[in-house]
Amino acid sequence: MNREEKHEVVSALQEKMQDFGNFYIADTSSLSVEKINNIRRKCFESGIEMQVAKNTLIRKAIEGLEGDNSSIFEALKGQSAILFSRTGNGPAKLIKALRKGSDKPQLKAAFIDTAIYVGDNHLDSLVSLKSREELIGDIIGLLQSPAKNVISALKSSGGKIAGIVKTLQEREG
Repeated sequence: MNREEKHEVVSALQEKMQDFGNFYIADTSSLSVEKINNIRRKCFESGIEMQVAKNTLIRKAIEGLEGDNSSIFEALKGQSAILFSRTGNGPAKLIKALRKGSDKPQLKAAFIDTAIYVGDNHLDSLVSLKSREELIGDIIGLLQSPAKNVISALKSSGGKIAGIVKTLQEREG
């Protein structure tokens, strides 16, 4: 691979990192071609894009991102596959599902909306992350809850309130 081709790969990786906003780096070494193809198929079905690249090219792409992302560099050893996703927890759920029969793929690192997680020990916490849409739904539900309670209380005591208002009007009049 010549210098121009390397530059194109770095630019493409950087563009995907910025476009998706979330990416995971996984260790898929020692997996058979059949298992790698199965992972690619599952990624496609889940809306996750998978790409294998050299660690030096991944590092250069990460260096071009905003902020200090140097803590992710320690994970760039051995064979690395990058999983790009629009949701923060999608690749974590996929990795966890794929590992039911073996210990691979292993999570090396994750970059989720500027937060960096290094190490496979973060997999369970990444699985439980809520997506942006889920968080917005939770907030809307919390905001609607008090209003629904007030409306429900008013409806259930509607007859009583009307009677109280009528009594007050008769006293004034």
